[in-house]
Amino acid sequence: MPRFASNAAWWFVLRASLAEWWAWGLLVPAIIAVDRRLPIAVNRLGTRLAVQIAIGIPATLVYSYVAALLKVMLGAMAWPDAIGLGPLYEALKGGFLWSLLVYLLVVGGWQAVQYSQHYLASQLRLERLERNFSEARLNVLRMQLDPHFLFNALNTISSLVVSQPKLARGMIEQLGDLLRLSLESGRRQQVHLSEELEFLGHYLAIQKTRFGDSLHVVVDVPASAYDVMVPSLILQPLVENAVRHGLSPRPGGGTVWVQATIDDAMLCITVEDDGVGLGDNWTDDRVGLGLGVTRERIATLHPTQDAGLQIDPREGGGTRVRVSIPTRAAGAHGNE
Repeated sequence: MPRFASNAAWWFVLRASLAEWWAWGLLVPAIIAVDRRLPIAVNRLGTRLAVQIAIGIPATLVYSYVAALLKVMLGAMAWPDAIGLGPLYEALKGGFLWSLLVYLLVVGGWQAVQYSQHYLASQLRLERLERNFSEARLNVLRMQLDPHFLFNALNTISSLVVSQPKLARGMIEQLGDLLRLSLESGRRQQVHLSEELEFLGHYLAIQKTRFGDSLHVVVDVPASAYDVMVPSLILQPLVENAVRHGLSPRPGGGTVWVQATIDDAMLCITVEDDGVGLGDNWTDDRVGLGLGVTRERIATLHPTQDAGLQIDPREGGGTRVRVSIPTRAAGAHGNE
């Protein structure tokens, strides 16, 4: 802008300025190529700046000749002035420091791009590490559930092998179906609720064989909830806890209710029993392995959602366990 105040024609000043900035545009790829080949780490900013200042001195001299050539092509300079020591003399006379500053601005812009790329790459690596850690943690929790459930089922069968071998054989068949379903789920952390209900049905068949008419189970799950994704092996630990700790100590057994509802994009699963209850000395930190692992899995799968597992006394006696899972978030993680 100050050049327009001179006596020169405006179009002449404009073409001269365009030639100077276009010259930097032509040199930018070369500046970046040189910077990429520097054997200096990106985070060593001071060393790179010192080296770039040293490189910038000859680079600005090259720029002066490139700008002079473009001025000739645009008619803003005579050809004799663009050869020999003319451009070098003009650069040293007044524009050298300004050109060096522009060179450093180009280098600084490129340095900012590199820092941005490194930051994004590090963020992606961090996200992958966090995801891998979460998956590994979920797998460990899942592997804790499998032997826990298998041990309890085998313990139930062993109690009937001698006294009631026919019933024991039937329970072994049900256990085989359970193991098949468990293997089919593979490493999936979440499955459809309908698959969980099928798995639960085989488990309840084993328990009913053991307890007979003293165990009653009521399942009330609407068809609209069948396709919702839930953590695999989520129902069996809840029902096992109700049977083992709620009904087994109670003479005459009792009833277990399994209900599911969808309210405001939240799937709520409730398992209730009319057993002996939690007791006066019970605290929330005294949950067993099954409920503890289930709570950790829910927290890992939905860390930022309104999800969780809550244990309360049931009105009228017994225990109520309530699980809340966001249906939208659960569907997004369904293939994990």
